Amino acid sequence: MSLSRRQVTSAAVASVPLAFGAAGVAQAGSRRRRTLYIAGDSTAAQKYADAAPETGWGMALPFLLHRHLTVSNHAVNGRSSKSFVDEGLLEGIFSSIRPGDLLLVQFAHNDEKSADPTRYTEPWSTYQEYLRMYVDGARARGARPVLATAVERRRFDADGRALPSHGEYPAAMRALAAEERVALLDVQALSLALWQELGAEETKKYFNWTATEQDNTHFNPPGAIAVARLVARELLRTRVLGPRDVRPDAGIPESWITWPEPVA
Repeated sequence: MSLSRRQVTSAAVASVPLAFGAAGVAQAGSRRRRTLYIAGDSTAAQKYADAAPETGWGMALPFLLHRHLTVSNHAVNGRSSKSFVDEGLLEGIFSSIRPGDLLLVQFAHNDEKSADPTRYTEPWSTYQEYLRMYVDGARARGARPVLATAVERRRFDADGRALPSHGEYPAAMRALAAEERVALLDVQALSLALWQELGAEETKKYFNWTATEQDNTHFNPPGAIAVARLVARELLRTRVLGPRDVRPDAGIPESWITWPEPVA
């Protein structure tokens, strides 16, 4: 199924964070569209022209969802589950989220930074405590929380085996999701399997490898699209979304990914 230019433009605009003046709650006639909010870090975040070709998977997700769902991407570079709360970014989402909306939460990359007390959380205590703030806050506002384990970095051993890099954080999130009966998108396990399938050399085409940078954490357009596809499939598998919400996956041209100019 192909998208019209108007649909492509609408999806691209909807993926820009509210903090930068982009799509908030959309209206379709007298019926408000549901909004899927993303709380996360740089792997999901909107990127701007000065960062291209680096691409967050949240930039690609709108192209995989039907137009009655709006993606409001609040993910911000460098944030952990803790700093996102401490800086008021979660409260910004809570000020806009409405009953029937979704809050998709992906953190771990920066929670792992034990040398930085402003971001560090311990997997089985403070990490889970902060994640509960997202879960409880969404539910208190009639929205549905969804937890997503952190997408894997590009890391291989000498024998070509893709290696996990997030320690106990994915297990801690899985346990919390089971305890709180929250839908879990196991993006960590799925992305690790995908990187293994692609192999050490082929995965370079999915990460932000350029002539001047070899980045094994952040994605280029093909990588962001591949991870967004995993997220969309998991949203279907867990029945957070139904078939009417997710577009038939006919492929997303890289040209659909655009980087707006940063706001001064």
